Amino acid sequence: MAAAVPSQGQGALFECTIAWSAEFMQEYAGFLEERRIPPEAGASRTKVGTFNSLIAQYYREPMYTGKRESTRKAYRGIIERFRAEHGQKSVASIQRKHIAAIIGGMSARPGAANHLLDRLRVLMKLAIREGYRTENPARDVEGFKEGEGFHSWTEEEIAQFELRHPPRSKAHLALELLVGTGQRRSDAVRLGWHKVTAQGRLRVRQIKTDEELAIPVLPALCEAIAHLPRDAPAFLMTENGKPFTAAGFGNWFRNRCDEAGLPHCSSHGLRKAQARRLAEAGCSNQQIKAITGHRTDSEVARYTRAANQIRLSDQAMQKLLASNQERKLSNPMSG
Repeated sequence: MAAAVPSQGQGALFECTIAWSAEFMQEYAGFLEERRIPPEAGASRTKVGTFNSLIAQYYREPMYTGKRESTRKAYRGIIERFRAEHGQKSVASIQRKHIAAIIGGMSARPGAANHLLDRLRVLMKLAIREGYRTENPARDVEGFKEGEGFHSWTEEEIAQFELRHPPRSKAHLALELLVGTGQRRSDAVRLGWHKVTAQGRLRVRQIKTDEELAIPVLPALCEAIAHLPRDAPAFLMTENGKPFTAAGFGNWFRNRCDEAGLPHCSSHGLRKAQARRLAEAGCSNQQIKAITGHRTDSEVARYTRAANQIRLSDQAMQKLLASNQERKLSNPMSG
């Protein structure tokens, strides 16, 4: 015979119920529901049909989880800023005009606006798949036409920085490391003696693209790192004796630029400066990509457009001068 067990009633009173009966199981399920583990922090925000719910779903999708950690971090930063303002709103009710207004209101930050628009297009595709809506209101919204992006350092600006931060200073080391390798700050902060080969090359595996490079160490960079300890985890170390994070280095280098009177310059601009130098030296796009790690000619073109214009204009004028000289020689009576 089945045992009788206490069944929870109103208040502290209990009455007997046959174990495993339908009535028992129903009451037992209610008992567990009342004592279930507290929901995950933030779960109360995910009301079905809202952007909170859609975004939570996106974070579980391979289109997000399959990305590299650095990419996921960048995407999450973009999405969470949007979520903070619009998370409670209905996915089904948002229209093209609403998205256009959000993007248009970010005219002071065109790059950030375009990145947000890209993420919204992806979220709306997911919304269609999940049945929240039937069309993508972000698809036909136009983004901003961006300019040249980060300022590419001129030779005069590099000299000005070196005047304020002479050799053997950490800032000068950072300058040589960035411009000498043409790498992003996220890759530059990971470089150390353990990345230098017996042939005098720096081995780089880029975080953003997973591109593997072996870059010759230029004499100026070789001189800048010669005195650094061989057992240090990185060339660039914080005051606490630890390698920089990419964000921490960016903030630190920003201050060094300000000290040199170069508030418009940045660490990424030195990557562009190296690409410019390579272009001015007459390097092909393939040769430049072997240093910077870019995969397409169009990416390189953004960095080298100014250098190509200067080089080509010089060549054009030299041809014009040569043509004028030939004309004078063939017609000595002219002029």
